[in-house]
Amino acid sequence: MTTGLVRLYRGLLILYPAEFRDEYARELCLALKDQCREQRSGWGVLLVWIYAAIGVLTEAPKEHYHVMIQDLRHAFRVMRKDAPITAAAIAILALGIGSTTAVFTLANGILVRPLPYPEPDRIVAVDEYQKESDSPGNVAFPNYQDLRARTMLLEDLGVYQEGLRTIRGEGDAETVPGAQISDGVFRILGVKPMLGRVFTREEDVPNGPKVVVLSEELWKRRYAGDPGILGKTVEIGPRRFSVIGVMPGSFHFPERSELWLPLQLSPQQSTRADYYLSAVARLRPGVSREQATAELGSLMKQINRENPRTDVGNIARAVPIRESITGEYRPAVITLLAAVGFLLLIACANITNLLLIKASMRTREMAVRTALGASRTRLIRQLITESAIFGLAGGLAGIILAYAGVPALLSLIPIELPRWMTFSIDARVLGFALAVSLLTSLIFGIAPAFGASRVELTGTLKEGGRTGTAGARRNLLRNSLVVAEVALSLTLLAGAGLMMRSFLALRHQPLGFTAEKILTLDLAWPGDRYPLGPKARALQASIRHELTSLPGATSVAFASGVPLASVWGRSLTVEGFPLLPLKEAPSIFHTVISPHYFRTLGIALVEGRDFTDADWDNPMVTIVDESLAKRYWPNQSALGKRVRYGPPEDNEPWHTIVGVAGQVRSENLPGRNRWNVYIPFGTHYFPRVVILRTSQDPMPLAQAVRGRIVALDHNIAVSQIHSLEQVIDRAAWRERFFTVLFTLFSALALLLAAVGLYGVLSYAVSLRAHEIGIRMALGASARQVQGMVLRQGLLLTGLGLPCGTLAAMALTRLLGTQLYHVSPSDPTTFVTVTTVLLFVSAIAAFIPARRATQVDPVVALRDE
Repeated sequence: MTTGLVRLYRGLLILYPAEFRDEYARELCLALKDQCREQRSGWGVLLVWIYAAIGVLTEAPKEHYHVMIQDLRHAFRVMRKDAPITAAAIAILALGIGSTTAVFTLANGILVRPLPYPEPDRIVAVDEYQKESDSPGNVAFPNYQDLRARTMLLEDLGVYQEGLRTIRGEGDAETVPGAQISDGVFRILGVKPMLGRVFTREEDVPNGPKVVVLSEELWKRRYAGDPGILGKTVEIGPRRFSVIGVMPGSFHFPERSELWLPLQLSPQQSTRADYYLSAVARLRPGVSREQATAELGSLMKQINRENPRTDVGNIARAVPIRESITGEYRPAVITLLAAVGFLLLIACANITNLLLIKASMRTREMAVRTALGASRTRLIRQLITESAIFGLAGGLAGIILAYAGVPALLSLIPIELPRWMTFSIDARVLGFALAVSLLTSLIFGIAPAFGASRVELTGTLKEGGRTGTAGARRNLLRNSLVVAEVALSLTLLAGAGLMMRSFLALRHQPLGFTAEKILTLDLAWPGDRYPLGPKARALQASIRHELTSLPGATSVAFASGVPLASVWGRSLTVEGFPLLPLKEAPSIFHTVISPHYFRTLGIALVEGRDFTDADWDNPMVTIVDESLAKRYWPNQSALGKRVRYGPPEDNEPWHTIVGVAGQVRSENLPGRNRWNVYIPFGTHYFPRVVILRTSQDPMPLAQAVRGRIVALDHNIAVSQIHSLEQVIDRAAWRERFFTVLFTLFSALALLLAAVGLYGVLSYAVSLRAHEIGIRMALGASARQVQGMVLRQGLLLTGLGLPCGTLAAMALTRLLGTQLYHVSPSDPTTFVTVTTVLLFVSAIAAFIPARRATQVDPVVALRDE
């Protein structure tokens, strides 16, 4: 029994530091054996062992604490002694960890942070899509009703449509984001109101009660948090609604909504050919998304068979809600994470090289400590402790940089992001930063620690005061790290170059209109006061008169939207050509305009005439763009030809073409551009977007424009005041944002690679001072010595270039979907970034090379 207990006790001693075990383990085991022998019973022996084991459990942490304190004190002394190296290491790590933490903060807010709904994993978006494109689409209202009635796997299904709503009364009119939603949406999301209630199914019916739910923010801002708000009537748009509830401040579904109205649609108001509603559902407990998708697909096929006239081959599916709302951001965010990961690896390689050089200069110190009895494990522990301090200090500095950097990054975004995106540095981000700090400490600390702890005592101590030189293995590691830095830098530079070329191609493509010196704004006037007809026309004339009288105003027009800031797609039918079913009919971009629209935007009229005020009474005319006219009437005039818009089966009235306009990029900057068609403002369509051309910068006129319009009637809400150049910037903000970040990261990577190359070459020159002195004493010229060092630096760069090119060719293919008119393997980009990298490497190598020519042969030989 005694022998077994002693063996167990010896196993417990592993809890002590290795040095303690080496010195005291045998004595402790012998003492325990003696104490056990003195006992006369088995219980006595067991009690002795338990007492000894408790002593190990209580004393071992104290020993580790004492050793740790010793390691920390020694580490701080070494860091204070080598203050320049310490400062450089912490600065490099701060750049790497700070950049990584800032990007992770973005990823956390978009891809990781839980959505503010109970059990969000059971919430899915439902969309209709076509197999050919596999791109998500909206849902037709009758299809939603059928799916909701037939589904067995969804707890509930709801639809919604977001848009701007105008609130009047109790002050000036105000336009706020709002949503029309079906009665199931609130139940699906599972968020309860803080006051009152939400819609019922009985209220979400055609011509149902006019009720509204407000957000907490709107309730406090416009109604001063009135506790008696429930039951009060508010004017929204042309109608009055009774307030039945207030949602908590964290709820702004779908993106930034501040009020919610019941949808109250009927199939007659919204046909199966109108795809404009978004759908959301909650899965029943235990139901997977795949099962729900299979059921929805089956139900959609049934619906299509029952309604062959509107069958366009759509299939329904369930998509996780986060995947649905982050789909357009996810690829770019993941690419950014990969890019900043490369930057962090370059920083780690830099610090590893720095510590390898430092370890080479501490060879004699390690030999002396080994001779005095320090084990290799003890030396490794000491060096790892120093690395951990570097990592934690760099992590702390990186978090500070991230705190400052995240607001700077967000300032690059010109639009208001959805409210569910929160980019605060929370516990998850701090935990990530701590984990990255510790991980990088291990990455850059292990190689120097193991290398420095391997000491050959006799040779090192014989050399007296000399620090000793690094062996071939350590030189190979240092050079390999520089090659890796060059390769990673080239990969980042190639990605940044492609993104930059793509962004420039995107922004400088022909738009078909002149964006300079144009102000745009949205108007919302009360429909009961200005119904479509003469009153609305008179209001438009008054607004035009007020704005054209402003100093610097040269032209005013009205439209249903401005290019790149609105979407209105319809089907096209051309007289004389086969009548196609809905799914085969071409889709066009539809804009309602007033006279002077083309002149105000600088759009060329290729043929025919502009609309005139007389077209108010003759609205069945249209203007088409040049590409549409060439497609259908390539060798003849399009004037007088007839087209109609909307589902072919609806047989809407024919429009006669009176003009042909130049082609305009209307919907978005990247992607396919649909044909543009224009119809005149009139009794059925009335444009509410004002386009004002000026002779100077238009933004200083914004307040005057608002004042003139509100002076006509304070019930007119003015919103979305932007210059057309700002509209274009907003349309391209994602591309610009990610291009700026890629360029920043690649510039930092290039800087770090240059610093790494400089450090290695500088250290190589210091090690080869004796050799250089002999060469110069034997007649070598300064140019020869300089060329020798430059060749070494360019050789390391040259070895990194093929590796980096191969990696870049592979990884830049991930950018393929984010590039515009640029190939992922664009040779111009690769040649340019390779040239830049060679140039920077040559500069980094030139300074150590020049220093090598200043070696005094006499001093170098005397020192040896």
